[in-house]
Amino acid sequence: MSSRPLSPHLQIYRPQLTSLLSITHRGTGVFLSAGILVLAYWLMSIAAGEAAYATAQVCLSSLPGKLLTGLWTFSFYFHLCNGIRHLFWDIGAGFELKTLYASGYAVVISSLTLTAITWGYALSNGGAQ
Repeated sequence: MSSRPLSPHLQIYRPQLTSLLSITHRGTGVFLSAGILVLAYWLMSIAAGEAAYATAQVCLSSLPGKLLTGLWTFSFYFHLCNGIRHLFWDIGAGFELKTLYASGYAVVISSLTLTAITWGYALSNGGAQ
């Protein structure tokens, strides 16, 4: 019996932009689902009163809270931009190799840009204290 794998394996293939974006899209979807729990906690703290809200603000304003919030912001924009890319695929557009890579880079660049704009706006207005 041969010791070769029965089907192509990850050790054979070099990661490509398309596969990395697909994996990242799925990961950001899972991460956004976890973020919904944090959003629910924050909303419940508002309803629970001033003390509960202050506690939530301390938690979310900590370094880990800001880091997670920043990652959730990026995940939101990445998932949104890549979802729009998928909508174009649903109508049969954008499957040429050159277009796949151009739209993939556009998703990454637009996600980073929108995240930076959001955080720049939030920090300049005192929203993320």
